[in-house]
Amino acid sequence: MLWMLLTLMSVGALPLRPPDLPPQPPTGLSEADQKFAEEYLQHFYSYQSESNRQKRAAESDKDLDQKTGLKENMKKMQHFFGLLPSGELDAETLAVMKKPRCGLSDVEKFGDKFRWKSSTVSYRIPDEHLPFPAPQINRVFRAALKLWSNVALLKFHRRKCKNADINVAFVSGDHGDGAVFDQRGGVLAHAFLPSADIGGDVHFDADEEWSLNSTGTNLFVVAAHEFGHALGLPHSADIGAIMFPAYYSEPNYTPQLSFSDVRDIQQLYGTNPRFNSRLSKWSPPRTPEKCDPDLSFDAVTGLQQELVFFKDRFMWRKHEHFIETRMSLISSLWPHPIPSSLDAVYENVEMNFLLFFKGSQYWKMRQSIVQEGFPRNISDLGFPSRVLSVDAALHFREEQYTVFFTGYECWRYNEKQSVMEGSPTLIQEQWPEIPAPIDAAAFYQGFVKFFKGNKFYNYNFSQ
Repeated sequence: MLWMLLTLMSVGALPLRPPDLPPQPPTGLSEADQKFAEEYLQHFYSYQSESNRQKRAAESDKDLDQKTGLKENMKKMQHFFGLLPSGELDAETLAVMKKPRCGLSDVEKFGDKFRWKSSTVSYRIPDEHLPFPAPQINRVFRAALKLWSNVALLKFHRRKCKNADINVAFVSGDHGDGAVFDQRGGVLAHAFLPSADIGGDVHFDADEEWSLNSTGTNLFVVAAHEFGHALGLPHSADIGAIMFPAYYSEPNYTPQLSFSDVRDIQQLYGTNPRFNSRLSKWSPPRTPEKCDPDLSFDAVTGLQQELVFFKDRFMWRKHEHFIETRMSLISSLWPHPIPSSLDAVYENVEMNFLLFFKGSQYWKMRQSIVQEGFPRNISDLGFPSRVLSVDAALHFREEQYTVFFTGYECWRYNEKQSVMEGSPTLIQEQWPEIPAPIDAAAFYQGFVKFFKGNKFYNYNFSQ
C-alpha cells in the first residue's frame, strides 16, 4: 500500500530521550533543581519567584498565583524548545534548561523600535582579555558580522576608539552591567539592543572554553548570534536559526543564516541588492516543516515505541501514544562526534547499542557515549570496497540479524557472529513491491516502513 508521507507526519510525539537508557521518571528532582528552574524562568520567561513577588507585593496586588505563574511560564519554555508543554518540571526539561545559551530573554518582542538609524554600524574590539591572538579574533568577528551584511542593507567598520556603536568585551562574573556571568557553562554571552550608551554592546563570558572549531564553544557561532541582538533581533523559536537561544555543538557544520534569520534582519534594514541579484546563487536554508508534502528523510529508525526521522541537522519523533510531533537538533540528543545528514541509524536492543552511518564511516554508541575506536570504515562489517555507503538498515530483533540496503542490493549481517552472511541479493527479489534504491527503512507497529522520496510503503510480514 502506498501512502503520502504527509499522512504519517500529521501525528506527533514526545521529545526523544536517549533510547539506550530507561525513561527518566518525572519525580525525584531536588530542591536545588526546582530553585534553578524557577530562576531560569524568572530570567528568561519573566516568571517572578516567591521572594521577588513578596518584594513587589506593596506595589501591586495583581500578581499571578505562584504555582499558576510557574506552570504557565514552564509551558512557554517547553513549547519554545519543542518539549511536551506539560507545565511540570521533569528531567528532560531540566536538561534543556542547563544547556549553554544566550543571556537574553526568550519572550521579548522588539519590533522595529530597536534598530540603528544608520545602515553603517561601527564596532570596536578590545586589545585585552582576548582568548586568542587579536588577528584571529578580528577575523572571527568580521566573518560573523558579514553573515548579516551579506543579506541586509548594512555596512560595518571597525573603530579603535570607545565610542563605537557595538563595543565587544570579554569579561567575567559581575562586570558592572547588571547581568552577572555564571562561570563556565550556562550563559555564554549577552548583548544589548541598539540604543545610546551601552546599547549594542556585546559581552562574552571570559571563563568559557572558547574555540575556533567544533571543540569547546565555537566563538563564531556565538558571535553571530549576539551580533544579531546588537542589530535589534530577538530570539527565534526556529531551531535551525542563528537566533535560536540555546547553543549546540555540531561537528562539520558551517553556521549560516536560516530563512527566518534573513527575513527578520531584512525587515529591519532592507535587503542587500547583491542578495537578490542574478549573480547570487545562494538562498537561505529553511528549517524542515513536518507538513511539507515534499519532505523526505535521510534516515528513519524505530527506537522503543517510537519512530525517529532524521533530516539534515534535525530529527522528529513519532510516538504511537501521543499526538504532538516535536523537532529537535540531532546534536541536542547525540552530541559531537555524531554528524548530521546521516545515511542510516538502527538500534540493537539486546546488545544495547546504536549504530549511526554516514558515507563510508559508522559510529557505535552505548549509554549515550560513542565507543572507543569509532568511527570505523563500513568495510569492517564485511562490505566489499565497491560499497561506499549504506542507504538504510533494518534490524530483526528476534533473529539477531540486520539487513543493510545499498543501491539495488541488500545484505544480511549476523549480529551474534559479527559477520556478513553470503552474497547480497537484489531488493526486488526480497521485496518486489518496493522501488529501489530506498532512502530509509524501519519497523513500526508490526509493519516495515520503506521510505523513498516523499512517500513510504507499509510491508506486512504476516501476510
